[in-house]
Amino acid sequence: MNNEIMPKCYNEKTKPHKFCPGCGHAIILKQLGLAIDELGISKNTFFCIDIGCSLLAWNFYNIDTVQSHHGRSIPLAIGYKKALPKRHTIAYMGDGGAYAIGLQSLIHAAFRNDPISAIVVNNTNYAMTGGQMAPTTFPGEITTTTPMGKKNIGFGDHFLGPELLSNIASQNASIIRSSLSNPRLVKNDIIKTINNTQKGNFSFLEILSICPTNWKTNAKESFEFLGKMESLFPVKDFRNNEGKSK
Repeated sequence: MNNEIMPKCYNEKTKPHKFCPGCGHAIILKQLGLAIDELGISKNTFFCIDIGCSLLAWNFYNIDTVQSHHGRSIPLAIGYKKALPKRHTIAYMGDGGAYAIGLQSLIHAAFRNDPISAIVVNNTNYAMTGGQMAPTTFPGEITTTTPMGKKNIGFGDHFLGPELLSNIASQNASIIRSSLSNPRLVKNDIIKTINNTQKGNFSFLEILSICPTNWKTNAKESFEFLGKMESLFPVKDFRNNEGKSK
């Protein structure tokens, strides 16, 4: 691994990382680390991770990190922020932790405009536990619990988190959906997210990601699958009405 291009806040002593080969989390976490370096906030950042694949980031950085119970990373991050309001607080979770067991906390954090950064990695399945159907699983998608493909369920065939939050969050909140198809834009969107939090607002970033192990795809097929996701989950800045956030 070329350390010259790794984030300075990266913890070299505990690498290589423990994510599956090709997992999008490792790429996203590198972009997050680069963003933290660029903003110069590593010594004043609190990183809260959820149960799920996210938990493998518990020692990824040389920054204060806490692992929460499943779906509880947002309330834990909010509590920490209230105790130490000058700290930069980031909650990092998967789509299950955000949109299933953690949805109530997410909705009310957006509604209250709690000044934290919430980053959600969406790979359309419960990856840590074997690839079961998740709220974001779309019709026809094969998972371990939908071996014949997920059936249409009418309105809301796949859960659209940023769209929901856009209806209830403060106008000062930042709500963005990004995609791992362009890691550089992911880093830029992370910086936009954190910058808006620093202004005292709730900031939300969903990142469409790849899961080769559970999708059973090779590298080319994984990014083809990601392209299909982008047609179902529009990549945009929901507050500035920008497609393909820049």
